[in-house]
Amino acid sequence: MFTGIVQGVATIVAVTKTPDIVRLEVEFPDRALDALQQGASISLDGCCLTVTKFSQTKAAFDLVPETLARTTFGVREVGARVNFERSLKFGDEVGGHILSGHVDVVASISALRTIEQSRVVTFKVEKVWTKYLFVKGYVAINGASLTITGVDKDSGEFTVSLIPETLAKTTLGEARVGDRVNVEIDRSTQAIVDTVERVMEAQRGGCCS
Repeated sequence: MFTGIVQGVATIVAVTKTPDIVRLEVEFPDRALDALQQGASISLDGCCLTVTKFSQTKAAFDLVPETLARTTFGVREVGARVNFERSLKFGDEVGGHILSGHVDVVASISALRTIEQSRVVTFKVEKVWTKYLFVKGYVAINGASLTITGVDKDSGEFTVSLIPETLAKTTLGEARVGDRVNVEIDRSTQAIVDTVERVMEAQRGGCCS
């Protein structure tokens, strides 16, 4: 589990492709991998990945076709910068919101607007996912916990506002129109929406039987 508070930015330094998997080797800042263990989970751009090998500043991860198809890692190359977060430990502060590290969908940036030191970013996603997006609700973009400031369910677009700290500490400060990002919706919101839909569907069925 993760909190959506990005701990830093790492860099992909090697990509090895085989018929079954793609292996990424990622370089982290000094001390970022302290006390790391084999098999530990690290979120890279919001995707929970298992450490298969590591050294003082580098770690390797194996990605299966399902992960490559559902995330931006299918097109990531050497030199790409990614947000990272080590997994949550008992007793840690939850500064964002609880994340599973399971990416739901890939969105694209459709607009950027800078307001003094902050930035408003608009994302376009498949319309079906907007039923889980609400103003003041949570969403994770490339592993960063963010508050939704606007939703247009007709166009499939939603907006977030990024403060200077987020722009400085994550790759979102480098974002450009057209970039694709990993999105994880808030699980509690998803559970509520899906439950209400099932109840309403059952009620409609009961009325017509």
